[in-house]
Amino acid sequence: MYRFFKRLLDIFISFVMMIVLSPLLLLLVILTAIFNGFPVIFSQPRPGKNGKIFYMYKFRSMTNKRDANGNLLPDSQRITKFGTFIRKTSLDELPQLWNVLKGDMSLIGPRPRLIKDVTFYTPDKMKAFEVKPGITGLSAVNGRDNTWDSAFIYDRIYVEKMSLKMDLSIVFKTIRTVLSKKGVNDGTTDVVDYYYPDYLLRIGRITREEYNAGLTKARFIEEEFRKSRSFRKKYAISKEYEEDYDLQEKTIH
Repeated sequence: MYRFFKRLLDIFISFVMMIVLSPLLLLLVILTAIFNGFPVIFSQPRPGKNGKIFYMYKFRSMTNKRDANGNLLPDSQRITKFGTFIRKTSLDELPQLWNVLKGDMSLIGPRPRLIKDVTFYTPDKMKAFEVKPGITGLSAVNGRDNTWDSAFIYDRIYVEKMSLKMDLSIVFKTIRTVLSKKGVNDGTTDVVDYYYPDYLLRIGRITREEYNAGLTKARFIEEEFRKSRSFRKKYAISKEYEEDYDLQEKTIH
């Protein structure tokens, strides 16, 4: 029952917030263009409910500076002072209100992970896919620098015990967390275990060969998602961890 009511709340609150915050959103668009360049909105494929991939939006916090070979420089060399500011204040997340209004996300839920992280999930790690990902969630308010294992635990607890009371508690804790600015990845330093496969490789749960194969698969999924509308409509990362849609008909090198 609450899951239906939760969607109505998401629509109403995200719509109202976009109207109320429209002057701020316009200002952020202008400042992002000035300090970080175009496009002002950073979009990235992320797996959502039932493993369905969608574009998640953020205000851009980094430039596109590249080295002599045309490769993007590390995040710490591309982040701007303005980008650091909007990350620390979580203002970069505001475009996700549009994701909520569209139905890709919820205001509260497990944070959406990267495709290259989810590629390494085993079926027992898929619990978060039972609900829509959120702009904030139980894991986020219990420490933005959570370990991967603790994040999975928080996601499972949220899915199993989701309620209005819990969501209200997360909202108030989110406000406190944002104001404290603790545990924010501002992009100025490299974070250990920021990516799940890096964590698995470091502690020896996967081999280098498995690591490389997983990243290759993730790159393929993201490339197909970006270039193919048919792929975007049909592809989802399954709980059974099988090759979905046309992946089984393709060879990944």
